[in-house]
Amino acid sequence: MKLVVVSAGLSVPSSTRLLADRLAAETTAKASADVEVEVVELRDLAVEIAHNFTNGFPGRKLAAALDAVAGADGLIVVTPVFSASYSGLFKSFFDVLDQDALTGKPVLIAATGGSARHSLVLEHALRPLFAYLRAVVVPTAVYAASEDWGAEGLPERVERAAGELAALMTGLSAARPAAPAKAEAGGFEVIPFAEQLAALRPTG
Repeated sequence: MKLVVVSAGLSVPSSTRLLADRLAAETTAKASADVEVEVVELRDLAVEIAHNFTNGFPGRKLAAALDAVAGADGLIVVTPVFSASYSGLFKSFFDVLDQDALTGKPVLIAATGGSARHSLVLEHALRPLFAYLRAVVVPTAVYAASEDWGAEGLPERVERAAGELAALMTGLSAARPAAPAKAEAGGFEVIPFAEQLAALRPTG
């Protein structure tokens, strides 16, 4: 399975990236199958995102990031809080993403901020955005204020949210239709019973 992490942190090091890494590590640990993790740092794509708005074409790095998100089995998206909402860079990235790319895709939403007063950004901004994009947003969202680092509560929220994402990713991956099977002896194709019945029906 492939897990893509989208981090909109601007500084280096970034508390947004730190939270993203913790969520990714916990999701990987809880998954019942091997998970490949790819991190998309939006600050590295800011210029290409702006150019995409003006010329309609993504640059090479942006195109690779958009393809990674569209092909992921699950997403972790983390934004710093600006003006009581997600950052403009965060929103701009999802504005240039194909509108059908997240349909049915499990998404864990998270945010960082300087004060716990902004924690509702998860429910009044991020969750509606990804519901509009027809993603499957996990029930537990994670907000980390400055005082949360090293305090009780944050590790438990990270663990619970990661477990929900891992379960969704595993379930959806297992639900995908398997490739047509072939018998081990002779390499004969196994035709589903419904197709055999259809072939026996009179055509006249």
